[in-house]
Amino acid sequence: MEGVKFLKSTQIIILGICFALATIFSTIILSQALMKAKKFSTEVIDVTGSAEKYLASDKIVWTASFSRRAPQLVAAFKELKSDLKEVMDYFKAKGVKEEEVVISPVSSEILYKKDEKGNDTNEIEGYVLTQGIEIESRDVTRVSEVSRNSTELIEKGIEFISAAPQYFYTRLAELKLEMLAEASRDARERAERMVSAAGNKIGPMRSARMGIFQITPANSYEISDWGMNDTSSLEKKVTAVVHAQFAISEKD
Repeated sequence: MEGVKFLKSTQIIILGICFALATIFSTIILSQALMKAKKFSTEVIDVTGSAEKYLASDKIVWTASFSRRAPQLVAAFKELKSDLKEVMDYFKAKGVKEEEVVISPVSSEILYKKDEKGNDTNEIEGYVLTQGIEIESRDVTRVSEVSRNSTELIEKGIEFISAAPQYFYTRLAELKLEMLAEASRDARERAERMVSAAGNKIGPMRSARMGIFQITPANSYEISDWGMNDTSSLEKKVTAVVHAQFAISEKD
């Protein structure tokens, strides 16, 4: 009877030891797995992705002005009014639509006679009247050509002063979303190429922030930390940059 009790006690002790060893080994394996998972959950890679697109402006804004000088205010105004008709007729002949032209109010300046020292006196010598115009159009090519040839008005005796046209792209909001998505894809591709050599793969994107988004002339390589919005060129280059962070995990 005592032998049976001893055998049962021995079996219980051995079973307990087996349970204890199994628990220890399970804990070690689980700890290693958790450490490994933690390691790869904290390992990340920072990359920069970019996208470029070349496009043509779809809106032009051109401003100019013309002036008349005369001893009498009425005479200056009559001459300026005649010049306005001449200018509008010229635009019409060149295909510019009347609704595309905005005519500014007339501004006036009094000219005083100078004394022997070059200082103004109280005696009025004449008047200078100036009128500004602005053309805003989607017909970029036509208005751009008119601006280049507007010196023809000077040949007609009009004191015409032209500013450089400004060129815009009006669908910028939707283009920005498209290019930021493309820059994000470029960032992921860069990250994948960088970690694949180490036998790892890219996990979920942890964070992303927009870098520069700028518009420059087509042949420009200029970069600004604050971005640029060029209006001087008809042909433009749009650049979008995204800074992204991806998790790193082992390949299956």
